[in-house]
This record gives sequence, C-alpha cells and structure tokens, in this order.
Amino acid sequence: MPWELDSFRAALTACAPATLEAYQRDLTDFVGWARDQGIEEPSAVDRRTLRAYLVHLADRPVAPRTLARRASSLRRYFGWAVRTGRLASDPSITLRAPRGGGRLPKVLHEEQLATLLQAPPPRREAAPGTDPDVEEAKARARQLRDVAVIELLYGSGLRVAELCGLRRPDLDLDRGRATVLGKGSKERLVPVSEPAVEALRAWWAEGRPVLAASSSDGSVLFVNARGKPLTPRDVRRILDARSPVPTHPHALRHTFATHLLDGGADLRTVQELLGHEDLATTQIYTHVSRERMRHVFEETHPRA
Repeated sequence: MPWELDSFRAALTACAPATLEAYQRDLTDFVGWARDQGIEEPSAVDRRTLRAYLVHLADRPVAPRTLARRASSLRRYFGWAVRTGRLASDPSITLRAPRGGGRLPKVLHEEQLATLLQAPPPRREAAPGTDPDVEEAKARARQLRDVAVIELLYGSGLRVAELCGLRRPDLDLDRGRATVLGKGSKERLVPVSEPAVEALRAWWAEGRPVLAASSSDGSVLFVNARGKPLTPRDVRRILDARSPVPTHPHALRHTFATHLLDGGADLRTVQELLGHEDLATTQIYTHVSRERMRHVFEETHPRA
C-alpha cells in the first residue's frame, strides 16, 4: 500500500484543524525520513524503525514535548492502518517517547491581568479623509471587545479556538453561563463570571454594531476590525497590543485553572470546567499551585 496520508487525514473527522495540520507535518516528515532509509511503504516499518526515527529526532535536538507529539502521530497513523485493514500488525503499539519537558504553564499575576484589562486601545493614526468621530467609535468598540475577550478567556478558562467559535445563542448571560464546543466536538457548560457578563453585554450592545460589517453573520459573538469572525491570531494580536510582555492566550486558561485550585476547588471540578478528557492532563495544575505556594513561602516566611 502507499502511505495514503490524505486518506488518514480524511478519517480524522473529530480533530481540530490545527491538530490535522500537526499530524500532516509529523507524518510527512517521517515518510521523508523513511524514504531516505530505503523504506517505501508502511508495511516495511517495524518498531525498530520507529525507535530509530525518534532517536534521529532527539539528536537534532527536538524538544521532548515535540518528540512526544511525533510519537503520538505515529501511533495514530499505524493504528488507523491496522483498523482499516491496510496493515496486519501495528509496529507503534508500544512506542513511547519522553514526556514534555516538565515546564510549568505560565500563570499571570494579578498586576498582569489588570494591565491586560485596563490597557487603553493602541493609538492608530487616522487615515486621510476619515471621520475622526467614526475612528473614535471604532477604537471604543475594539476596547469593549478586547475586555470581553480577556474576561471570558480568564473567567471561564476557554481555549482560544473555543472563544472564537462562540455565537450569541451560546450565551445565557442572565444565568451566567455559556455552551462551548470543545475538542472532539464535545459540548460543555461553563460559568461566565459577573465581570465577563458585564463586558459581554457592553460589547454586544455598543461595540459589535460598530465593527460588524453588513455582510457579517449576525450570530457570531466576536468580530475583528474588518467585521469578520475573530480568529486565534486576532486574539494573540489583542494580547500583544495590551501586554508589556509576550502573553499567549493559553496563559489565561492556565491562570484560570491555577487560581481555582489555589482557592480550594477540587481537581475533578477543574477537569470538567476545562473540558479535559483525562484527569492526568488537569493534574499539571496541581504542580503549578504547589510551585506558587512554595514561592510565596520562600518570599514571606522568616524561616524560609
């Protein structure tokens, strides 16, 4: 059989676009390496071949987290080949790679959160011939949108793709909750904080009508300055414009989870709120909380 990477990708109907792209990159790299070794089809691959490939990656060097993802991509591909009858046995079934390198997720301090929420919109020079009042209204609309985005990312612990996919009917602001479509097209109900409710009401009533183009889908919650649905890249630009240090949108999700655990929330509750399928994924935040507690102890206790 040929490698059939397109058929494999087409079978991954529950995966997010970014996940599909990662699988495609990982497997294309592996196929190129295998062909350099004289291996022209997957039936010629055995466990020793896969281990040699991971060793080859480790010698580049490749970060442990990337190595683990590459191993996962190979397991997914060869598992699919066996299930669909393309291969008789799976050479990747016991394949393992080092876990991600133990780096703790970044957690924002209260001062950093305040800066993100209170920063004025970046100044923009008005284009010649534009109406200053219109430009001021657009700046105000962007400010309302940005605050609502940050409040929702931090207050509800959303993934950035989940936030960008929200529509107005997904929100029940009177009850302070939202229905989110997470990984694997799984829905979950998340709470929406009071500050986020206020920010969302202001954005929808005052800000969105200014930015939304006449052709915009009227139910999309967030739009960019061109009136198009907000994208993860747009969200990253919002944070970059408002933060004095590089801040990834996922840092707000990390902060949400860590602050819940610091406040006494149990791990299962945090797992449900984050939409993690495996509790082990959520447990990283217990390490973050312990690290924060250790830091506070060392900074404040006279015997530390």
